[in-house]
Amino acid sequence: MRDPGQFDAFYADARQRLLLQAFALTGDLGAAKRAVRDGFVAAWHHWHKVSRQDDPEAWVRPVVWQHAQRRHTAHFWRREGSLAAEHRATLDALDELTAIQRRALLLRVLAGLDSDVFCHEIGLTEASAARQQRLAAAQFAIHRDVDPAQVDATLRDLGTPLEVLRLPRASIIRRSGTARRRAHTSLGVAMAGVVTVGAGFAVSHDATASSSIAGPRGASAPGLDGPGAPDAVVHLDPADLLSGSDVTRLAARALDETGTGNNTDGTGLNLPCQTRRYADPKALAALVRHFQTPVAAKKQVATGLVQVVERSADAHAATTAYAATLVWFSDCAGKRMQLLDSYALTGAGDQGALLVVRDWAKPVKTWTIGVARTGSIVTTLARTAADDRRPELKPFQAAVGTAVDRLCSADGGDTCATTPRRVAGPPPPGPSARGMLQAVDLPPIKGVPHAWVGTTPRAATTNPAATTCDGASFTGGGIASSSTRTFLMPQAKLPAQFGLSETIGRFSSVTRAKSFLDGVEKRMRTCEDRDLSATVDEFRHEPKGPVGAVHAWRVTIQVSEHRSVDFWVSLVRRGAVVAEVGFVPVPKAKIDQPTFRALAERALLRLENLPPA
Repeated sequence: MRDPGQFDAFYADARQRLLLQAFALTGDLGAAKRAVRDGFVAAWHHWHKVSRQDDPEAWVRPVVWQHAQRRHTAHFWRREGSLAAEHRATLDALDELTAIQRRALLLRVLAGLDSDVFCHEIGLTEASAARQQRLAAAQFAIHRDVDPAQVDATLRDLGTPLEVLRLPRASIIRRSGTARRRAHTSLGVAMAGVVTVGAGFAVSHDATASSSIAGPRGASAPGLDGPGAPDAVVHLDPADLLSGSDVTRLAARALDETGTGNNTDGTGLNLPCQTRRYADPKALAALVRHFQTPVAAKKQVATGLVQVVERSADAHAATTAYAATLVWFSDCAGKRMQLLDSYALTGAGDQGALLVVRDWAKPVKTWTIGVARTGSIVTTLARTAADDRRPELKPFQAAVGTAVDRLCSADGGDTCATTPRRVAGPPPPGPSARGMLQAVDLPPIKGVPHAWVGTTPRAATTNPAATTCDGASFTGGGIASSSTRTFLMPQAKLPAQFGLSETIGRFSSVTRAKSFLDGVEKRMRTCEDRDLSATVDEFRHEPKGPVGAVHAWRVTIQVSEHRSVDFWVSLVRRGAVVAEVGFVPVPKAKIDQPTFRALAERALLRLENLPPA
């Protein structure tokens, strides 16, 4: 017998605490209110069981949190406009934490749980849960700019704007729970016949079926082309992968989990530009989990997400697998893919990187890719959105941190996440032509739906990137070694002069490299005096960040009264190495000045990929 009075008293006592927790968890007031309602509706539905619990709130709380994260669609930078500045600052500071850190902190402060209790709710060992809680409190204090002793009071103060909110009366909650119970009972009766008819099939099918995930605490992919020996048991638990509640901020709509397996089915290629099933062919175990937004309505962007995890034999093998994974996104041969941005991720385990890749083949898609290593485990998180807008990176890098936190306590894991931060840096080295531009660095050409193709580098006995104005030669005294390569679009059937070339030279000293560059700049300044048919426009640029100065020019040569030819040329230097990039456009295949300048900056960053002399 369910006692309404007992339930109403429980609802009156707990609803405000759970509303505060859901609001602090998501920063989404609407989602928090609906989650509290749904949580207590479920509690009345199961009140015969919940009322017998020593702590009924412990039963409702996970339901409320799960509903809040599932319903949460607003981003932290789109909060309620009526919030006071101090409350917005608190939510911003919480947004800096990984999902696990945020849960740990809120469970301790707002739910009043000790680490030996809340460790079960966030799926960590007691020691790991306590560590995450301490780290979360320290990080929150830094981001909120408060004394560590004020953390608890600051979080509880989030409840102030919630005191005036009206939640549904207990009687309304009970009516909803009763209606839900009746609906479930009717559905159960209707399904009983179906279950009875299908029982024979279910028994015979289950007796022979094999799961795509090996066991409750093990996942391996045995076979000659997969990780592990046939009888290997490796602790790579599907429970250590991200769940739907961990990735709510990565899309405008909820991401639904669509499947988890050990990557032995199909091609095994889950990532853009991936060239083989496993980054570590000798990996001990692998798991893949896919997420997808429901069918998008008009004007809504479809979003997909995949998490790939590989467990190597040791940290050294995992480091190699981490590098091999990154190489995939520096190649993309034969595809209209462009690597837009490259970052190192600090605070994401032992190693971390974040990349943004655009697939220009219609329909255009933008990939955000995070790769991280903790101990002997490498995880890759890849989100795809069907548009050409720059993605928001902050929620994604937080999700990478959450992925690391879930794996660092697993068998083979090591360093956990703190607060992942991105630092702009060079792209991952390409599989060949290290230190030089790759096809994935080159921009699309408007109106030309074909991919760039690069030639094999050769010694720079001639310099196809040079113009008659700069006359740069990478042969002779002072140059220890040189290479050149050219990029074309052979399928586009463009005029023969179209193309992009790069030539690099390693000089015997930094002084010689500087002298070479000074000589080129002098010849460019005097070119119009030496060649009356030439027009030279300089747009030297000093970008922010780790790259140095970019020296670039547009050279126009008047070949007849009615015809001229343009050349884009740029020289960059890193230490004793100089690179020259030259581009020859044609009327139907051009790029603009900012695009060429960005390409020159990428050439300078690529020089960091050069092996030591």
